[in-house]
Amino acid sequence: MSSENSAASKVWFITGTSRGFGREWAIAALDRGDKVAATARSTDSLDDLVATYGDAILPLQLDVTDREASFAAVAAAHEKFGRLDVIVNNAGYGHFGVIEEITEAEARAQFDTNVFGALWVTQAALPFLRAQGSGHIIQVSSIGGISAFPNIGIYNSSKWALEGFSQALAAEVADFGIFVTLVEPGGFSTDWGGASALRSETNPAYDALREKANKLRATRQSVQGDPTATGAAILQVVDADAPPLRIFFGETPLATAKADYAARIALWEEWQPVSIQAQGSPE
Repeated sequence: MSSENSAASKVWFITGTSRGFGREWAIAALDRGDKVAATARSTDSLDDLVATYGDAILPLQLDVTDREASFAAVAAAHEKFGRLDVIVNNAGYGHFGVIEEITEAEARAQFDTNVFGALWVTQAALPFLRAQGSGHIIQVSSIGGISAFPNIGIYNSSKWALEGFSQALAAEVADFGIFVTLVEPGGFSTDWGGASALRSETNPAYDALREKANKLRATRQSVQGDPTATGAAILQVVDADAPPLRIFFGETPLATAKADYAARIALWEEWQPVSIQAQGSPE
């Protein structure tokens, strides 16, 4: 899987580096001598990395929901380092609430960060990547980007949207020498479900469903991954000659995906006679 160019220093642009995967991947890149443009809503969270890595890291204040600011941040990174090799759209958050509970403001905010934030950064980076004839865009999705679970439906829908535009993007930019990879983590020991998450006001009608959903989530995530271990994994992905369009991080998502897709295919096959009927008779 390793490329002959894997030893060459890379320039990364990573959103959401204050914590979680973004921070771990920035450290992994910096530790091996790469350069990193690291964005966060507050660059104070990056002070320790600047103290450790000096000019190898460019801290950038960024709210990814601001399209103009996203374009400016990407341009600043390119101006500082002269190229961009790996773009990581990591900024995002989870939102808990059943669909009936989600307010308009909550739904728009979820998509503004998880979908449009990634879209703006991607659009900002593409002209630079096309001009240099290379690059790798990493989109941080989730097992919830290919399956859906009760009480996080608006989060699921945002990640499904990210998956959709990213798969189309991969086909659009392949001829320019640009790769796209969707990283789909399972449960990890981050604060995704804690301080980083938002929650809708609860409707008592769904209390029983919510309790059941929480138990199912605890079962799915009974084995929590170590975020620090993902640093070595993401380096293998970006150094590969032929990076995958999709890759799970963690052991459990594959079983979830297999069961989900098997059920989908079985249901489609069961209803295929009706599907054919809906097509009508050829004239």
